[in-house]
Amino acid sequence: MMDLELNEAQRAARDTARRFARERLTTSGVEVDRNHSFPAAVVAELGRLGMMGIFIPEQYGGAGLDHVSYSLVIEELGVECSSTAVILSAHSSLASWPILGLGNEQQRMRYLPKMASAEWIGCFALTEPQAGSDAAGQRTRAVRDGDSYVINGTKNFITNGPEAGVAIVFANTDPSQGHRGISAFIAETSDPGYQVVRIEEKMGIRGSHSAQLAFSDLRVPASNLIGKEGDGFKVAMKTLDGGRIGIASQAVGIARASLEASLRYSQERKSFGKPIANYQAIQWKLADMAVEIDAARLLTHRAATLKDAGQPCTTQSAMAKLFAAETAMKAATEAIQIHGGYGYTKEFKVERYFRDAKITEIYEGTSEIQRLIISSHVLEDR
Repeated sequence: MMDLELNEAQRAARDTARRFARERLTTSGVEVDRNHSFPAAVVAELGRLGMMGIFIPEQYGGAGLDHVSYSLVIEELGVECSSTAVILSAHSSLASWPILGLGNEQQRMRYLPKMASAEWIGCFALTEPQAGSDAAGQRTRAVRDGDSYVINGTKNFITNGPEAGVAIVFANTDPSQGHRGISAFIAETSDPGYQVVRIEEKMGIRGSHSAQLAFSDLRVPASNLIGKEGDGFKVAMKTLDGGRIGIASQAVGIARASLEASLRYSQERKSFGKPIANYQAIQWKLADMAVEIDAARLLTHRAATLKDAGQPCTTQSAMAKLFAAETAMKAATEAIQIHGGYGYTKEFKVERYFRDAKITEIYEGTSEIQRLIISSHVLEDR
């Protein structure tokens, strides 16, 4: 079912994102990394271009494109600034999509237009101090009180947490039911009880802020429950299928940036009187990088195509995320090796690619978790 040729709308989205990335992110990507600064002006521009609502239907103010277009946009942004790429990815895949795909019409009408325009940035509050890979181990509590739920708890490593206007919050409404007692809510961060406790100082993706959040008697209308009580774990797992497509796309962008930098440098840098690109040791590194990047992109587009078709894509998105993340890490490592001592300095961007690549093997499900998902599917097929 997968067409390897991009359609006109997909090419247009890719080309627009590529121009924007080269014109706006080549310099700002360096600045946000150096200053640990959220690229607010860039995000606002992405909103005006329609990219913050790229797969949100036009009736809700979005661009009305598909997940393949979304993947292409994330990749292009990731080449120049992976912080910007993951800001858009978390906002779109993790915050906008559950409202679009699993919310009701009232919720869509209230939230999606402001999210598509980037008036409201979204975040996904699932991870807790004791519930990372074990997403079912939620300790945050939500207690029904009249026509509201009162939420108390702590969340960790929440991308976009400090800047968000909307948060998808997971909390336990019935602890006796285990993962079946978890529910999902749409919270507005301007309401009393939403607090940013700490912004993490990170090795990479420094322009994308990851925060610890505390909820202290955060009151959320019962009408903001996504689905029904107890649906939260299913909401989280379905959302992460799409989220992993976004992270895979980000990883492909980082890997591509590593290859492009290595191609330039290896043709300019001379050793023993000729460019190092003339040496087989370098050529083989470049060849391996090119093959693996292409394979990662194809896996990612397959998962995106399945999601657009409304077909199950859990295994395929896990495969894409696993392979793309490990490709990014390998490509960035090889890029530093090709650059030699210069690659270990901030004079060249490859050291940033190395720092940014590592997180793609960790967030939205570690590589180990992806392997568990994939192996479960493989074993079921036997």
